[in-house]
Amino acid sequence: MKKLSYLIIFAGVTLILYPYVREKYDDWVQNRLLTEAERSVEGNGGGDRLQSEYDRLSHLLELGLDGSEDRESEPPSASSEGESAANSPKPNHNDAAVIAIDKIDLKLPVLEGATAKNMRFAAAHLTETAKLGEPGNAAIAAHRARTKGRLFNRLNELKAGDAIKISTNGGEWEYIVEKTFRVKPTDVSVLEDKNGESWLTLITCDPLVNPTHRLIVQAKLAERKTKVSS
Repeated sequence: MKKLSYLIIFAGVTLILYPYVREKYDDWVQNRLLTEAERSVEGNGGGDRLQSEYDRLSHLLELGLDGSEDRESEPPSASSEGESAANSPKPNHNDAAVIAIDKIDLKLPVLEGATAKNMRFAAAHLTETAKLGEPGNAAIAAHRARTKGRLFNRLNELKAGDAIKISTNGGEWEYIVEKTFRVKPTDVSVLEDKNGESWLTLITCDPLVNPTHRLIVQAKLAERKTKVSS
């Protein structure tokens, strides 16, 4: 009888601690990805496809962090941390990027491709949009975790005039927010080119709980700083 009681207590404690352990693990992977992306950055100087990628992104945002299709069913233990890290996403050296927004105390690695695995731990650049810093409309998406300050949780706090910094192995760019607004999940017009100018579009779900729309932040390139190899 005592064994049964202990098992019930253990199961209850495990259920309570699971979200906390899972979030801490996600934060650990995110920090590791950010470190790898920053090292890589510092060390080096079609319509149908776009619609398909945006549809896939919209589906992933609809699922949210807790519903990611490739989320592990159990939180990693200390003994399995190395194996989990080996299976987690890694920034591609040529595409390594970091997004930083001082206004909301945000700094995230940006991985290439809006996949469930990438968006669990980082922000994701939509492959079919312009490359970061180049002419065109480059889009970055991330989930809005329910814990304040994680991923794009505080994106709604941005206003016109706020600065967004992007670092890649090709240089550093500063974008200035022009506008923020909400659209329906199917509205792909937010990814349209803007007369060949360099724009950045940030995308996340809205509201935070049971989202029905997408929160959009659009910023225009203000400055570029080319890195000089030492």
